[in-house]
Formats: sequence, structure tokens, C-alpha cells
Amino acid sequence: MRNTARWAATLALTATAVCGPLTGSALAAPDAAPRSLYAPSALVLTLAHGDNATVTTPVRAVTLSCAPTPSGTHPDASSACVELRGVGGNFDALRSRDGVLCTKQYDPVIVTVEGVWQGQRVSYERTFANECVKGSYSVSLFAF
Repeated sequence: MRNTARWAATLALTATAVCGPLTGSALAAPDAAPRSLYAPSALVLTLAHGDNATVTTPVRAVTLSCAPTPSGTHPDASSACVELRGVGGNFDALRSRDGVLCTKQYDPVIVTVEGVWQGQRVSYERTFANECVKGSYSVSLFAF
């Protein structure tokens, strides 16, 4: 009888140790599952007038998120995300469109982008000679 009691106690402790984590709140923990299948993408784009972004004050700023669906305060988030995906998130790969004629007036416009694109940190700054030149580099990404 002594061995039977010991055997029953061992079996009960083993069952509790193995099955215990499978009961109660452990099954209902939603934080254990990933929240999204998409890498985070959240950008803040700013526009300022001047030669240097560190000494100018932005006159406009918008947010842009492209995953899982285009969103943010950007006026045309869908088209901006298409453009950005087309260059793989590489802002330096954006090229001037053919056929756009701009004056040679120097009135510098600075665009900065900070945030995360598909899980990678992004920090971009570019100075365009004027608004027309800035507009020639994308259809909608910098149009805000």
C-alpha cells in the first residue's frame, strides 16, 4: 500500500507539471502570438524651406504607413506606398521623371523622412533646388 500511495503521488505531480501550463490563462494569452504578419512600416515625412534641415523649421509633416494597408495623414497614401515599394524603400533610387521642365530658380526645399520601412530604420534627407524639382522626383510620395 505504501508503494501505491507513492506511485499515485508521483503520477499526480507529473500530470500537474506536464498539463498545468496547458490550462487556464496560459491558453488564453493573446500576447504570445505575433500581432501582425507584416514588418512594421511607419514613416514621418517633413518639408522645409532652406539649405539645411538642422536650422530650418518644417512647414508641413505627414505620416505614412504601408503595411498591411496604406494609411496615415499623407494625402495619397496608396500611390506613395506604390512608389516606395517600386524602389524597394530606397529613397536614393527615386529619379526625376522625364519631360518635366523646371526653372533654374534656387529656392531650396528640404524633404526629410524618419521612421521604419519594412522593419529597417530609415533616415533620409534631400535638398531640392525648388518645388518644381521636388515634384519631378515622384508622382505622389513627396506631394504633401
